Amino acid sequence: MLAILERIDPDSGDIGLLVQLVERLRPRSRWLWQQPDDPVQNVRTLTQLLKGNPAQAWALRRYVTTLLERRRHTSLYSDIGILSNDGFVTELKRRVTYRFLPPALDDLYLSDALDQVLYREDDYEWIREVPTADWLELFDVVADAPPPHDAAPDRARELTLMGLLDAIRTLSCRICALGLEPRLVHSYSQIEDFDSPFLMQNIEVNRYLDEYGRYLDGQIGQPEDARHLLVMLDQCEEVVLKIRRGALSSGTSVALTYLLVALQQSLDRLHKLLYLVDLSGELPSASTIDLDALATNAARPAEPVVSDRRLAAVDLAQELIEAHNTKYRIRGLLRDNIDLLARNVTENASRTGEHYIAENRRELRQMLNAAAGAGFIIATMAMIKILLGGLHSPPLVQAFLFSMNYSLGFVLVHILHLTIATKQPAMTAQRIAASLHRAENGRGVDVERLAELVNKVFRTQVVAVIGNVIVVFPMALAIAEAWVYMTGHHLVDPAKARFMLHEVDPIHSPAVFYAAIAGVWLFVAGLISGYYDNKALYTRMGQRVRQLRGLRRLLGAERQARFAQYVEDNLGGLMGNFFFGILLGTTGTVGYLLGLPLDIRHITFSTANVGIALVGLGYELTPAQLGNAALGIFLIGTANLLVSFGLALSVALRARKIRFKRGILLLQALGRRFAYSPVEFFIGPKFQTLPPPDPLTLRGPK
Repeated sequence: MLAILERIDPDSGDIGLLVQLVERLRPRSRWLWQQPDDPVQNVRTLTQLLKGNPAQAWALRRYVTTLLERRRHTSLYSDIGILSNDGFVTELKRRVTYRFLPPALDDLYLSDALDQVLYREDDYEWIREVPTADWLELFDVVADAPPPHDAAPDRARELTLMGLLDAIRTLSCRICALGLEPRLVHSYSQIEDFDSPFLMQNIEVNRYLDEYGRYLDGQIGQPEDARHLLVMLDQCEEVVLKIRRGALSSGTSVALTYLLVALQQSLDRLHKLLYLVDLSGELPSASTIDLDALATNAARPAEPVVSDRRLAAVDLAQELIEAHNTKYRIRGLLRDNIDLLARNVTENASRTGEHYIAENRRELRQMLNAAAGAGFIIATMAMIKILLGGLHSPPLVQAFLFSMNYSLGFVLVHILHLTIATKQPAMTAQRIAASLHRAENGRGVDVERLAELVNKVFRTQVVAVIGNVIVVFPMALAIAEAWVYMTGHHLVDPAKARFMLHEVDPIHSPAVFYAAIAGVWLFVAGLISGYYDNKALYTRMGQRVRQLRGLRRLLGAERQARFAQYVEDNLGGLMGNFFFGILLGTTGTVGYLLGLPLDIRHITFSTANVGIALVGLGYELTPAQLGNAALGIFLIGTANLLVSFGLALSVALRARKIRFKRGILLLQALGRRFAYSPVEFFIGPKFQTLPPPDPLTLRGPK
């Protein structure tokens, strides 16, 4: 480190020596047999070296100033860590490309110089490991180094300030352009009824910077503070928040989500830059960190607490370095955009999930009837699939036929307002996650209300499964017997019947694993439903259908209006069921073509197949075989439900950034509800839901 300091040429623009100096501060690669390198000690060593030799400290200061003078600063503050205006897809392709072949660096820009000095993706980690107090002490040693008598005036502060001011103007223009994007205006049309805050903030920024320039030229004593400008920025953030809230009911798109993320990032960065350049000292800090906590950490014993402005500068520097190191990471782009989009998708799925939750016994009976009706259709679909399999079509043709059988059958179930039990978990999981989000407040989640909702979901799910199974099994038996009566031979021969029984064998076949794959597709179908519900709202699908003149001539205005409303309300359900059928119908063929153990097992179709196989074998099954088949059906259904519910709940919680850690309290609350009224726990109340029981009433009289 000392040898590098001795070779520094204060007037050199070669960045190589700075790269070598940072290399000495950076921890070495850690091997198992090496002692871990400590970056904190490295920074403290450099500080002590510079304290002992003020001339080298001045040389380092002048060298860094020379590097700053020969490079442009604005893009570092206005671009790094903020999404570009290219759009999500273009940004994604750019990051994928640059991961393999980074862009050419231009030594004219300070942001590209940062790429040469801090070139490792994990540099920001060791920089954050060093306490703020140590960084500030190092900066003070360099900044306070006494210059030689013939030294030229130092312009480091002036250059940094001018770069910050230019970045403020650039960000303001960008915010103005983004705020007037047609997508944003389309989502919040009220913005056209008054002066746009995005336009007004740009006017205020230009006025503020012009006055700041007059102050720097010595024309005025001190510029006005930026409080009125902050009011405009607050109004911009309120519009962004309203659009995000409105997206939960009116839908969103990837493009709009990307636009909102870029806009919020620009507003946050503008807040931080204004705080750094403001001269009044009265602006509130927009730093994302807890400045009080950082000040406490930064202050040394018997030293005053470091000013908030210096802490904010260090925080911004660390933020820029981290954003620079991670600017080509795909994970960050997906996290910022897809999570917000998933929130809206899962929110729509949660509203759909409300239809799958019975509140009382009357609704439970309705659910039982709807599930029973679906059992008739599924038994028929199982027969059709067996007939299609008997055609011995080429694999891809067979996959298409199977897919259409599943898809059209599931769509028919949806149109007739019937229920397939395994479709519920992916929807009800979103509903539970939405309830967690809405119930959460400063005191935490209302566990009793959550237990009430989980209890409703549990008994509704049990009733739906029972409704499907108790009808599909006898219906499959009836279809198989009717086939024998009408054709004189069985729907399946004994060999095929034994193979169908083997397919549900939980011990000697991968039936449970295949059931888990079906559970994954159930979860995916739930996301597809939420996506298309979101799309129908965002694109105003109903209004678009009502504008079709040809359809109006065919159906009439009144029927067209009802049809348009039906499409808008049910597009998600229809598309989710259709694609779910395609996923089920193609999985086995894809596994066959790739030589992979891929297939699906669905509880209702497995139950129907057992019924058909039972007739095909002339009811000659031992009790052990029947018990094995029953166990297989039970485990298949369990895997279907648990996998789809677990995945859906996990995604919904992540989309809402919720971490629920009160599982024990939830189980205790469910136990109290069971002890309070076991009958209502399984079949629900007669008319209305039970209020959460008071734990004190469960103890009985003293």
